[in-house]
Amino acid sequence: MTPTVPRNGGYDYAVPRGNLMIEDLNDRVAVVTGAASGIGLAMVEAFLTEGMNVVLSDVDAGALDAQVGRLTPEVGDRASGVVCDVTDPDAVTALADTAWDRHGAVHVLCNNAGVGPAGAMLDTTAAEWRWTFEVNVLGVAHGVLAFAPRMVAAGAGHIVNVASQAGLMTNAFLGMYAASKHAVVGLSEALYRELEATPVGVSCLCPELVSTAIFDVARVRPDWVDVHESNDATQGSLAELLDDRGIGTDLVAERVVDAVRADRFWVFTHDVTVPVAARRFEDLQAGRNPTAAP
Repeated sequence: MTPTVPRNGGYDYAVPRGNLMIEDLNDRVAVVTGAASGIGLAMVEAFLTEGMNVVLSDVDAGALDAQVGRLTPEVGDRASGVVCDVTDPDAVTALADTAWDRHGAVHVLCNNAGVGPAGAMLDTTAAEWRWTFEVNVLGVAHGVLAFAPRMVAAGAGHIVNVASQAGLMTNAFLGMYAASKHAVVGLSEALYRELEATPVGVSCLCPELVSTAIFDVARVRPDWVDVHESNDATQGSLAELLDDRGIGTDLVAERVVDAVRADRFWVFTHDVTVPVAARRFEDLQAGRNPTAAP
């Protein structure tokens, strides 16, 4: 059946959601933002391995062209690129239009584009906060608004929002990042509840330490974002930590593919995530101030 979307935001389906899991990914279509590097690129490669058609999107046109050029000799036109700044809602809508025009459908959307600012909160600037939330939170919201209604109307789809373990707990010197990723977790949980009766699934990826350039924000930070010099030093220390202790992005991508197939909401990369997140609720139950994670 072709579902209708009432003006009140409710959805009415005769087909149980559990019967509409996307178990066979072959010849399906995925769109991945922040796809030219890191977890985004690993998800692209995993989806292509599954036989999917993938539209790569990134704000860095040079990096995007390089990755599409690297992939196409092996997969042909199953991989294509669209330059897109997720902070611009019109650009994200245009990304959705392009994906549907090229492939006639989008089955999986990965709202992956993100930045990892760090530093003492009292040394942050208003511009840093604005930029962080425009990319990490509004970028996800723009993806949901541009893609989800079409997926609902088409009768199938799955949305993966990339949050972080920092969306479930907090650390000093990661206040902006943690606040933005808490927002992504909240957005994703609410979206899951609203779409639970529809054939569109939602997953929330909360990676811990992964070997990516998430903290190398200077490469993508706009000129209008002023930064305290001490925060750039903190970024460098965190980047070294990921290089030393981060797991491979391919392992993260495998978990995402499994979650899409299983229609699973929570996607974790490390066993430590659940006990770390549980500490907050133990504090709440005990009526105590926030304590350090185990």
